[in-house]
Amino acid sequence: MKKTTKIYKDIPAGYPLCLHTDCPMADTCLRQIAYRRHAELDTYLKLINPSKCSKQADCPHYVSNRPVRFAKGFVNFKKQMYPDQYDKFMTLLICHFGRNQYFKRRRGEIVLSPEEQEVIQIALEKAGVIQPMEFDEYVESINWIP
Repeated sequence: MKKTTKIYKDIPAGYPLCLHTDCPMADTCLRQIAYRRHAELDTYLKLINPSKCSKQADCPHYVSNRPVRFAKGFVNFKKQMYPDQYDKFMTLLICHFGRNQYFKRRRGEIVLSPEEQEVIQIALEKAGVIQPMEFDEYVESINWIP
């Protein structure tokens, strides 16, 4: 029960909801879980068009409620790279995220989704880093953004 309460606190404002309570995947779909909570409390809801949900395993709007492994920070990467490698790595990521967003991610102020972790791994490869690199910290959390 505590996990469900935590999930409710994390629901982003304006999150698209699904009202198909009879869907076989309703118990694990974040859109349906969020709908149940908002249906109790809110007057106005942001709903996905019910005719666009398939109620099947291949529903395009299904979002799993399983926690995802997010990474926080990569300050230690610099210590493990040659200066030229780090310059190229940093330049690639600043071009991708922007300067301020790069440094916020580097310090761990912004958690890195699995997709962003992959972007960073690709930048490491392009910079010529061959040894495996670990992020500063890992956290498990619900991924509300599909």
